[in-house]
Amino acid sequence: MKKYLLPLSVALALTFVACDDEDNNDVEAATCFDNVQNGDETGVDCGGICTPCEVGVEAPDTYVFERDGENTVSFSGQTTRLAMGGELGSALKDTDKSAAEILAMFAHEEGADNFSDADLNASGKNIKSKTAASRDFFSANATDQALIRADFETWIQTQVTEVYPNWNTAASAGVAGQLPDGSSTRYVNAQGLEYNQMVIKGLIGALVADQTLNNYLSPAVLDEADNRANNDGNVVATDKAYTTMEHKWDEAYGYVYGLNANAADPNADLGADEFLNKYIGRVEGDDDFAGIAQEIFDAFKLGRAAIVAKDYELRDAQADIIRQKISEIIGIRAVYYLQQAKPSLTQENPAYGTAFHDLSEGYGFIYSLQFTRKPGTDAPYFTKTEVDGLLADLLGDGENGLWDVTTATLDAISETIAERFEFTLAEAAE
Repeated sequence: MKKYLLPLSVALALTFVACDDEDNNDVEAATCFDNVQNGDETGVDCGGICTPCEVGVEAPDTYVFERDGENTVSFSGQTTRLAMGGELGSALKDTDKSAAEILAMFAHEEGADNFSDADLNASGKNIKSKTAASRDFFSANATDQALIRADFETWIQTQVTEVYPNWNTAASAGVAGQLPDGSSTRYVNAQGLEYNQMVIKGLIGALVADQTLNNYLSPAVLDEADNRANNDGNVVATDKAYTTMEHKWDEAYGYVYGLNANAADPNADLGADEFLNKYIGRVEGDDDFAGIAQEIFDAFKLGRAAIVAKDYELRDAQADIIRQKISEIIGIRAVYYLQQAKPSLTQENPAYGTAFHDLSEGYGFIYSLQFTRKPGTDAPYFTKTEVDGLLADLLGDGENGLWDVTTATLDAISETIAERFEFTLAEAAE
């Protein structure tokens, strides 16, 4: 009797077939393969019949795919929106900007002079239309979509109307203004929150994660209409080198890696944007989670290769890996920032600027939890109702929000988040 001790990543890249003619071998071999696919990474007793006789789908070393020598990877729309988001973030710290100007950046119209980049101005794309806009979560949920978009517009508006007028005022409980944070200065509202951090970190979920996990990696999008039949027949989109299914997968990839200097090998310069890409790099830098960046990248590559090979089960298995790992990134950073704030709050002379900066980032990551996705389900790790409750708890220890928050509250929220994921509070806090 033989045992094949195969890492899951290797097992998923192989096609197992029965290698003799016994009547029951096909069934037993299939069962063996299912066990490996379902996560048995320590070894499966295959009874001597589940032999990796034939190599199936293999991922390339880099995210490079061609048809007849022509590149088939395209995600320019995602690159455009990430670049728009970068300029939006800068505008939220520019006191010369009006609320109308910044809101126009969020809801850009083709040809409007909203950005410093002429190509962005010429684009017909914008951030707002893709915020809380995934097929799986929002196609039948216009109510929550409207509420979420209104949150971002309110944060933009009140940054200008509440924080900008107090830009040179020392902030205090109930008073918006500035706070020192080492060599930096933070600009907070009356409750101690930085609206610019809430917007950018909130868009990590509402734009990047939602479009990636709940839209472009969804079978509802990948297999829409005749996409699968066309992919099976190598029928490319009009005037394109790629099939529509290939392109949808690439668009998911673009939201994660669209601004990397070399998008085919993005782990070489993680931190290319202020959105998810940056925080994949941050989590990768924590020894407790080292390897997560490669796992995400490998799943994107193998899933794309599976589309080329017409192996849709393997494709969807990789989508679930991406959903789990990206969701974990958001959960890890939510806990990290809540825990990072505690020393600054509890020292003899509290460093409120440092603490509130961390907590504002934490607020945005908590907000983003509603856009995560449990693998194998159609549900987020935290519902909108649960997220709203966590945010209310964060600001609920007193009438002045973060000025009154206790470490007990930070720990309670952190523990709630960590328990829902596959990490501990201590791992995420480092």
